[in-house]
Amino acid sequence: MAIPDFIRAVRATAGHQLLFLPGVSAVVFDDEGQVLLGRRADNGRWTLITGIPEPGEQPALAVVREVYEETAVECVVERVVLVEALPEPVTYPNGDRCQYMDTTFRCRAVAGEARVNDDESLDVGWFPLDALPPLREGDLFRIKQALADEPTWFATTAR
Repeated sequence: MAIPDFIRAVRATAGHQLLFLPGVSAVVFDDEGQVLLGRRADNGRWTLITGIPEPGEQPALAVVREVYEETAVECVVERVVLVEALPEPVTYPNGDRCQYMDTTFRCRAVAGEARVNDDESLDVGWFPLDALPPLREGDLFRIKQALADEPTWFATTAR
């Protein structure tokens, strides 16, 4: 997985210890109502498109950048879906540990053909909502909230 330069600099002194980081996730829909997913290179799982904002980068701009970098799809942000401290830390294959404060955005694709556009994904594609590959519960929840006509969801208790 591509490690941002600022994280690499922190890891040089912090080692593998747990870092609490901002994260962004995109629920991107096309004109047919399909959702864009990527199959991660580090664990082989299908997931929403995610990433880490650079220092000073606005979350909405970061999610648009991440979607393009990983899938070659250009999108626009429609709204914030949810804000949540993810319940479990992630341990990466190299031993790095992170826990994320995630901001999820509902996005609409406006250009580009979905394809693997970097080394973070093994595959990318559009999926009808009734034919999704196996996804983690958190991704399914984000898709459900992106489809709901509700205000931004935020945790008031642990899930």
